[in-house]
Amino acid sequence: MCRLAAYLGTEIPLENIIAKPKHSLLVQSLDAQEAKLRVNGDGFGIAWYGHQTEPGLFKDVLPAWADTNLQSICRLVKARLFLAHVRAATTGATSRDNCHPFSCGRWSFMHNGNIGDFTRIRREMEMLIDEDYYACRKGTTDSELFFLLLMTNGLDADPQAALDKTLSQVLDIAVRRTTGDKPIRLTCVFTEGEKLYAFRFADDGQAPTLYLSECLDHGGRAFASEPLEGACARWRAVEPDKLYVLSCDGAVTRPLRLENAFAEA
Repeated sequence: MCRLAAYLGTEIPLENIIAKPKHSLLVQSLDAQEAKLRVNGDGFGIAWYGHQTEPGLFKDVLPAWADTNLQSICRLVKARLFLAHVRAATTGATSRDNCHPFSCGRWSFMHNGNIGDFTRIRREMEMLIDEDYYACRKGTTDSELFFLLLMTNGLDADPQAALDKTLSQVLDIAVRRTTGDKPIRLTCVFTEGEKLYAFRFADDGQAPTLYLSECLDHGGRAFASEPLEGACARWRAVEPDKLYVLSCDGAVTRPLRLENAFAEA
């Protein structure tokens, strides 16, 4: 499983989240404590927002701990909002195009987990994606395809409705196309450059971890796969089956609303 972190708040160097904390994302890439795999060495990526609408992206296939450029960039680049991800590949080859975060227009997206039996349902998922958004596709992962399906379903206009519809579609396809013995596990964080959206969902009840901190030392707020300072009171687990919307005013949660057709299946 991958590890991820996202920040929203006052402008800070990226290293304050990615490299400096006791259990930073860089440390988690080598020694994850709450994942099946302790090492996440199949690439990394950062999406950060500055004075332009669309994010900057920096991604590579090197392990995060082995890329000196990453540490230099994290020391010098400052941002008020950014996503960061270290990858342990489950679907798709180790390539720059398959490293998270993925971006399309002003949106960026990253994922931890996997869509079970993806090869069986990939084609039907692809057919649901609008041609304009499909043109944004660069890699071969289930994660990027899920993101582009979100975009097709109206992420720009209504993130909650887009997520509900996308989850319902994927689950419906899985019920029809697969044997059901490989779970769908999704822990995702995404943003349009103003708010952070996050959720945990798994059809077997075992969604990958995600934590929220609303009282970082520099006044910002963050999501992370594992608490950046280790276990402490300032981090709380993100509840599954809810969409978290994090703004400068704090976090609000909304229950996921899946279509009745799947609930009855």
